[in-house]
Amino acid sequence: MASILTTVGIIYVLVSETLIAIPPNEAFFQLVSPKQFFTDTRWTPQFSDRHFGILPLVCGTFLVAGIAALIGLPIGLAGSIYLSEYAAPRTRKVVKPILEILAGIPTVVFGYFALVFVTPYALRPIATGLFGLDVQVFNAASAGIVVGIMIIPIVSSLSEDALRAVPQALREAAYALGSSKYHVSTRVVVPAALSGILASFLLAISRAVGETMAVAIAAGQTPALTLNPLRSVETMTAYIVNVSFSDKPHQSLDFKALFAVAMTLFAITLVMNILSHLVMRRYRESYQ
Repeated sequence: MASILTTVGIIYVLVSETLIAIPPNEAFFQLVSPKQFFTDTRWTPQFSDRHFGILPLVCGTFLVAGIAALIGLPIGLAGSIYLSEYAAPRTRKVVKPILEILAGIPTVVFGYFALVFVTPYALRPIATGLFGLDVQVFNAASAGIVVGIMIIPIVSSLSEDALRAVPQALREAAYALGSSKYHVSTRVVVPAALSGILASFLLAISRAVGETMAVAIAAGQTPALTLNPLRSVETMTAYIVNVSFSDKPHQSLDFKALFAVAMTLFAITLVMNILSHLVMRRYRESYQ
């Protein structure tokens, strides 16, 4: 009940600040047209020539989340398969707590780790030293790498639970037909646990989209419509953080833009969570 009331309160605040304001105040979309907000390719609320196009923030958000998914999803799935099918009970008892500790590290630590280690000691020696590419101090790649590390425990834990829920009889039947452990894992167990694995993927990506402090520190504050991961970008969450800690007047258009960005982020994460539930219902296997 508490979570439902909290969600209702959040929706009320977002709607009242962006769609229907209480007079004499005006909502954001009464001052900025939705067409400009969702189609303009420039986000410059701080300049005299103001533009409130959210596409650069959405692009930066999904660029970081995409890099995180490329890193976190395969590693997390491989880890879950190892823990479920290959690891000895004693090894599992050691590795599982380590993953849980990794999930408990503050996101600020990951942000500074990206800033002081990933960019100067991992990205620049490869991108600049080998390929001659310019790597900015704040960039999407370093933010995506650390966010990918952050979502590994989510993917690994949820996927392992789905794999271990597969009946042992399926494994034994495959072994009886002469299958190796690798083929049993990849062609029997993983397909049988597909709903849980896909749901963990969607939840992890949703977590990456909503990540705040790590990307606010590592990705930068430059809203740019780009797919270059070595450039500085700004995500929706980073903009919300920056405005929240700024001295913007409460009823200013800049401050109202915060709620419009928050509503967009809320809608995106809500859709992704709904998709994860639909995937689980669509591909769930029932066993006797």
